[in-house]
Amino acid sequence: MKIKISIFCFVFLATMCVAQQETIRQPIADGLIKSPAIPITPDKAVEMAIENNLSLQQTVLSNEARRRAGQTSWNVFIPTLDVAGNLMHMNKEQEIQIPFPPYIYPAPQWRLQGSLQLSLTLNVGTFKGMKQTMEEYNAGKITIEKAKLQLERDVRKAYYQLLLIKEQVALLQGSYENANRQVAMAQANYRGGLIPEVNLLQVQVARENLKPQIDEAENGYRMAMASFSMFLGLPYDAEFELAPLPGNAEFIVLEAQDLISRAASNKPEIEELRRNLAALKAQRSAVFYNLKTPSLTLAFNMDPTFRGDPMKDSWLKFDSWQQSSGMFRITLGWRLNGLIPFTKEYQQYQAMDDAVKAMEMGMAQAIQGTEMDVYNIIMQLEKTRTTAEAQRMTVNLAARTLQLSETAYRNGLKTYLEVQNDELALRQAQLGTLQQNYSYLMSLLDLEYSIGVPFGTLSGRN
Repeated sequence: MKIKISIFCFVFLATMCVAQQETIRQPIADGLIKSPAIPITPDKAVEMAIENNLSLQQTVLSNEARRRAGQTSWNVFIPTLDVAGNLMHMNKEQEIQIPFPPYIYPAPQWRLQGSLQLSLTLNVGTFKGMKQTMEEYNAGKITIEKAKLQLERDVRKAYYQLLLIKEQVALLQGSYENANRQVAMAQANYRGGLIPEVNLLQVQVARENLKPQIDEAENGYRMAMASFSMFLGLPYDAEFELAPLPGNAEFIVLEAQDLISRAASNKPEIEELRRNLAALKAQRSAVFYNLKTPSLTLAFNMDPTFRGDPMKDSWLKFDSWQQSSGMFRITLGWRLNGLIPFTKEYQQYQAMDDAVKAMEMGMAQAIQGTEMDVYNIIMQLEKTRTTAEAQRMTVNLAARTLQLSETAYRNGLKTYLEVQNDELALRQAQLGTLQQNYSYLMSLLDLEYSIGVPFGTLSGRN
């Protein structure tokens, strides 16, 4: 008996191990094993997008040149240095004459000569050019910051959009479950002789009509998830779980005048224009002083020449090296073309001045456009708030109506078509509420971006 029990246990354990191995092996063979879903919050999504966005990385890389130029702008005070050496063979023999005591001897046909030249030109425009370099670097930093803020806004909007689609799918699935309950009630009423067969068929057809809608919504959600995954730098088929938002949107009181004035000062596009204008003004100032003020040039050169035969004598005899025309020179020069109208230099400054005026007008137009945009956003938020509040009341009324209709249908006092219409009205009211809530949150993101405050300052209350 003990032997039989032992054999049975051995066979049972061996069977379980084989079954477990097959269970593990089969998904691997079919390629069905996937990594666990990655939990994603809005802040995490923004962090991943900023880290992996190629366009943003290109913007950062393009500003590296400005950063290097700004950090080394002092190099304009480094003199220009040229060093050269000449080894020459004279075509004709020449003579060297020594005045005292008088002596003439033939000079070697091979000659060795070196040269060293240093020069530095200074102008008031030189200092203005250093300022221009720094302003261009600061403008590049603002451009990078603007790109990050735009990316963060778009990621958060896409996140909210995904949550909206997910809840729309869940709403359709809830409608399908409700349709199942209604089919069960219709079957019970049909068996009890309370409704004709055609009513039962209507209920079943209405339930089946929901399946294509659910499939389409789920497919749209999967496509949106794939697009969002690639937006974050993940594979298109990455599995991740979105953290839901708590409750409905909380509507807040907005001071239009204060928000409009803050947008005119802090919107990233306005700040970028302001920085670019500062860089252009610095460039104009540099051009002005370069063209309309004198320049001071400091120069030094030396040309040591070897007096012996470079092919025979040692080059290390310092007394064999002599300088013929070396000097230190200070030159004050002024090119007057910049002061004469109609010259190329004069027109160059005029073109720069016109560019500054055009950018100033462009910034004024941008400020006006920003003020109008913020006003429209505030009006849209107010409209969404009033619509959402009315929509919530509609949802409560529709839910109560559907509850009464289902009770009346169970008692045979209403047709299924009437119940179906009430259920459809509730679903549309719920969907409208969801859309209004998320529309409000997205408009808050636009407003936060426009007034230049961190994301979550307004929308974080929700």
